[in-house]
Amino acid sequence: MELQQDPTLLWFMAIYAIVMIGIGVFMSKKVAGSEDFVLAGKSLGPFVLMGTLLATWTGSGSISGGETSMAFSYGILPSFMMMLPTLVGIIILYVIAPKIREQGKFTVAGILEAKYGRTARNLASVIIILAYVGIVSYQMKGFGFILNLTTGMSVAAGTMIGAGMIIFLAMIGGLRSVSQTDAISGFLMVGGLIITVPTIFIVAGGWSEIVANVPESHMNATGGLTTIQMIGYLLPSLFLLLGDQNMYQRLASSKGNKAAKRAQLGWLIAMIVISPSISLIAFASRSLFPNIDPGMALMATTVAMPVAIGGILLAAAASFIITTGNSYLLSAATNLTYDLYKNYVDKDASDKKLLGMTRIFIVVLGLLAFVIISYFPTVLSVQMYAYTVYGAGLTPAVLAVFFWKRVNVIGGVSSMVAGVVATLTWEVLLQKPFEVNSVVVAVPVAVIVLIVGTLLTTNNYQSREATSNA
Repeated sequence: MELQQDPTLLWFMAIYAIVMIGIGVFMSKKVAGSEDFVLAGKSLGPFVLMGTLLATWTGSGSISGGETSMAFSYGILPSFMMMLPTLVGIIILYVIAPKIREQGKFTVAGILEAKYGRTARNLASVIIILAYVGIVSYQMKGFGFILNLTTGMSVAAGTMIGAGMIIFLAMIGGLRSVSQTDAISGFLMVGGLIITVPTIFIVAGGWSEIVANVPESHMNATGGLTTIQMIGYLLPSLFLLLGDQNMYQRLASSKGNKAAKRAQLGWLIAMIVISPSISLIAFASRSLFPNIDPGMALMATTVAMPVAIGGILLAAAASFIITTGNSYLLSAATNLTYDLYKNYVDKDASDKKLLGMTRIFIVVLGLLAFVIISYFPTVLSVQMYAYTVYGAGLTPAVLAVFFWKRVNVIGGVSSMVAGVVATLTWEVLLQKPFEVNSVVVAVPVAVIVLIVGTLLTTNNYQSREATSNA
């Protein structure tokens, strides 16, 4: 089938954009201070919290990378497997959510400082900003894909428009407005996908016709990938989720542990619906449009379906991209404000000034994200890089705070350094040997350094600590 633009779909995009901007402006008037801006005043109930967890996690990484690119490039079974890390991660977060709330920190770097000291906080802030700016960048490009499909506008121009929306919605009301737009977007996406799956299968001629039109390898368990390559695609999302500052901030912003638990269970159930649905739609798209960019697989189906259904799916996809982008942008700006600016530039900054600086940093980092996306050939490539920098650099040290009391400063900080160095060495210096993603090397290195560093220095470190406290 030939891929043709349908500008009519822009009406659905326009309605979505107007609603989101309206909610953002309305909620911004309720922001009373920096805690309101960053943690929504710790007022989120289970319904809104579930929506914002869902929408924050499922963005362009799934719509243009993740399950979509995997289904198009390697087949349905590898794409289905992309759901497993998310489900495992949600279950683990469910266990540690009460401990996260007890920490009462604005950032993951703050949690790490309490255990490992200021050096860990500074290093964590840099890692988070590097990773999150990368994540924001491919949300912008995902939005560019949408406008390219609907109007024929260049992806670059569409990316610029996406950047503007992401920056504006993050800046206007912080988590107070982002959480509300996330909730609406989350439920819009679930509904849109449920309607789309049977429709696109009818359009594509049914399962047998789809299978007949895809490469034979796309029906294999790994789609032609080796086991180690498959693991390289699965681990980054797991380790990002387990240490994701966005998730920690949202769990900390809930009304209480009961609300957080209900929200996480709802999130788990929603992901069991969303992730396979995205895989099936993108797999059908491989049959219909074999020559498009893998990142466009899901959104390309919008022009092949009845306008009403295609428009709903398009608006839903756009909503996830925008909400994920502004969430990660807000989170990265929070690190700049509270971990770096407040500690080293203006220690006595008023609450009003911190709020203002957070908004300024949102704009600065948003513009940086727009520049960065031009250096990566595909959404999937920047996704794997950003996930691994974060997952290897932070997650082992973060999880150790909750699960291993014995871990010490040397083990934690050394693990963070080792994870980042291993990622950059594998990706930049060695140019990703054997087409294996760096997570396969970087995460084991970070974990080993964490354990060995702690065990080898525990006695000496405790002796020095006892002496300093004497």
